[in-house]
Amino acid sequence: MTGDLAARQAALVAALTSGAAVPPGFDPRLVGMAQDALLRKRAGEVARAWPMLATAQGDRWPAVFIEWAAARPTNGSLRDGWDLARSLAPLTGPAGAELAAREAAWRYDGGSAPVARGRLSGWARSVRSGSLWESGGLWTRLRPKG
Repeated sequence: MTGDLAARQAALVAALTSGAAVPPGFDPRLVGMAQDALLRKRAGEVARAWPMLATAQGDRWPAVFIEWAAARPTNGSLRDGWDLARSLAPLTGPAGAELAAREAAWRYDGGSAPVARGRLSGWARSVRSGSLWESGGLWTRLRPKG
C-alpha cells in the first residue's frame, strides 16, 4: 500500500512540475490551476535571479517563461534562467550582458551545477612566471571586469 501511495504522489508531482499526464483520480482542472501557480512562482524566482533577462521580455516575461518551462522540471532559478537565456540567444542589450557576465564568471555545461571560475585559468597559472605575466598584460586581459 505504501508503494502505491508513493507512486501516486510521484505521478502527481510529475504532473505539477514537468508537464506529465494528470494521474487517475485527480481533477485535471485543479491540477492545471496548481501547475499554473507553480509556474508563475518559478517565473518570479527566475526574474529575481536574472532581472535583465526578465526586463528584456517586458510584459511578456511570465508567458515567455511559462511556455519554455511548462514541460521542464526545475533545476533552480539560476540554472532555469541560464537555460532559458541560452535558448533565447542571441540576446542583446542588458540581457545579453547579463548572460555574458554569467558565462564569464561561471562554467555551466547545461547539465550539471554551475561552478565558479577561478580568478585565473589553469593556463594562466602555468604561465604565471612568463614575461606577459610580469608585464601585467596577461592579468589585465584575464581578470573579470566589475
